[in-house]
Amino acid sequence: MDKKGKATHILVIRLSALGDVAMTVPVLLVLTKSYPELKVTVLTKKPFAPIFDGMENVSVHVADVKKKHKGLVGLYRLYKELKEYDIDAVADLHNVLRSRVLKNYFNLSKVPFMQVDKGRAEKKALTRANNKKFQQLKGTHQRYADVFSQLGFPIDLSEIKLLERKQLSENVLQLVQQDTKKWIGIAPFAAYEGKMYPLALMQGIITELNDTNKYKILLFGGGDMEVLQLEAIARERENVLNMAGKLNLSEELELISNLDVMLSMDSGNAHLAANYGIPVVTLWGVTHPYAGFYPFGQPMENALLSDRERYPLIPTSVYGNKLPKGYESVMETISSENIVDKLFKILEG
Repeated sequence: MDKKGKATHILVIRLSALGDVAMTVPVLLVLTKSYPELKVTVLTKKPFAPIFDGMENVSVHVADVKKKHKGLVGLYRLYKELKEYDIDAVADLHNVLRSRVLKNYFNLSKVPFMQVDKGRAEKKALTRANNKKFQQLKGTHQRYADVFSQLGFPIDLSEIKLLERKQLSENVLQLVQQDTKKWIGIAPFAAYEGKMYPLALMQGIITELNDTNKYKILLFGGGDMEVLQLEAIARERENVLNMAGKLNLSEELELISNLDVMLSMDSGNAHLAANYGIPVVTLWGVTHPYAGFYPFGQPMENALLSDRERYPLIPTSVYGNKLPKGYESVMETISSENIVDKLFKILEG
């Protein structure tokens, strides 16, 4: 483990997407606590670097896959940069074409290089329409942990101390204004329609929470259209504030770490909040927790699922990008009353 007085240095590769990158955090927290002599460098995209801020013995190397590190020549350039760190082993938690190219380069230096088993065959069986095998698959966090075991660093994910609440910066404080109200985060958007609760129904939930006058509701999102929609929702309700487009990721994480509860789709915000031990209520449309992407450490009763009796093809895909004909209203089978009741139970429990 300790090589000639030098700490073992592991490179961790996970370039995208936000939720998948966020899911590495609990695993790295356990790894660095279990093996305090380890040094970890995470290879990821620049926008995701703040996810790892403040983690002991963890630093980030930015991959610029659109320009500097594009194509075979760019990836060789990236390999040369990484070689400067004197890497002892590589944990590839992405296992895509780019990381496989890097594997070939690291093999030249005989650096151990282990790749995550994504369980493609089981996921295909879980999501296919015919002869579906509807069963809980191994969680992504455990799949990540298995890679470190293969490198000789077994870890137990039950032995974890999650990220601590962050101090709010001046910019965040000015936007949010601290008071005695409890803070509810709501991230109403998702990458695909089949994973998103209808916005009209979500507005009803926001109105009901707003009208209690007991909570401050903070809306999260990204992209110009989402910002406009969230601004309109916030404008009409006195206890609702739109955070989308006003904070960078570091500031968003400060805010998320101080929430009392987060309401999210099966999306990145759920994982960001879970990393701080914030209670997360997740809404599941054409995806399902069985695929292994459930937020870390959250009780399963906080997952509100669409009706599989009416929509037996659920889950239709791992990522929610397949919306079969007739499944457009799948999310409406989760009643808004159930969602509000679940939030109240967490907030007042």
